[in-house]
Order: sequence, then structure tokens, then C-alpha cells
Amino acid sequence: MAMKLLSSQTAADAGSIAFTSSIAGFNSDYKLYIFKFIDMNPEDDSVDLLFNGSIDAGSNYNVSKTTSFFDARHNEADDSAALEYQAGRDLAEATTGHSITMQTGTGADESGAGTLWLFNPSNTTYVKHFCSRLSNYRATNASLDCFTGGYFNTTSDIDAVNFAFYSGNMNGTIKMYGVG
Repeated sequence: MAMKLLSSQTAADAGSIAFTSSIAGFNSDYKLYIFKFIDMNPEDDSVDLLFNGSIDAGSNYNVSKTTSFFDARHNEADDSAALEYQAGRDLAEATTGHSITMQTGTGADESGAGTLWLFNPSNTTYVKHFCSRLSNYRATNASLDCFTGGYFNTTSDIDAVNFAFYSGNMNGTIKMYGVG
């Protein structure tokens, strides 16, 4: 199956990037949506990039979700490395945004990039699963490979998603693709 570019949005000192059915084409034509993140850089230092969904065309981003987060990291000084489960970034039936990066820095060499997959968001029978893998450079001079997954606990149609850093504005590009 081929990927079809549905929307590309670039944030220039913006608070968030949202993809809605009216902008990006969320509909039942695609069973899989893939989001590509390019040079996501926060205005505030050491903040997570968050992901959330909507069932009302983006009026509210507050869908209940359960998630998991772990990362692999290695610092620039080559004296610390780890593979670690991040229980504090897990959500259990929470409506807040889900972290898909960890403590991204503001420097020119401190940005994030990667991919998020959202499965069958238009289905009204089952919950909506997602997973992501993003690499980011931490404010503490360490490279992280962040792995997350979970599900929106709703059988309603997810018709919009939103991406924003925990605080402050951001720069970067997100591309949304549909896969049959």
C-alpha cells in the first residue's frame, strides 16, 4: 500500500499544530495515518512534545487514553547510557496530552524527529491504537530514542489530532500521510 501525503504543516513560533478532518482529510478512506516529524524545536528548554486526539473536530483535545513510554539514551560525554521504562510519562485513562519525546532542548542541535502511527481512527467499533518512535536531543546533552504506544479509549471517531510542547511555542514540520 502506498502512502499518500494528505497535509504538511510548518510551525514558526506557533503554540501547536492540529490536523482536523476539514484540514487534513481524516475519514474512513484510510485505515492508517502516519505522521512524520521534522526538526521539532521548542521555545522552552527541556520540554516534552505531546500528542492528543479529538472526537469533536478539534473543539476539544481530551480523549481518554492509556499509554506507555520507554527510551534508549546516550550522552555526549560518553559516560552514561541507559534503556529505561518511564513510568512517570505513562497515562492511565487520562485526557491530558501523551508525551512522545522527552525533555527536548532549545538549541540548534536540540530538536526532535520521527514517526507516529494512528490506526483506524474512523472505526466506531473498537478503541484507536497508536505508537510512535521519535529521536530527540535533550537539553542535558544526550540523544534519546523514545518509544511510545497506547490507545484512545473510545469507540467514537477520532477526527482530529493535536501536537504541542508541554509549554511555550515551537518550530518544526509535521507531515500527515494516509495509507489505504
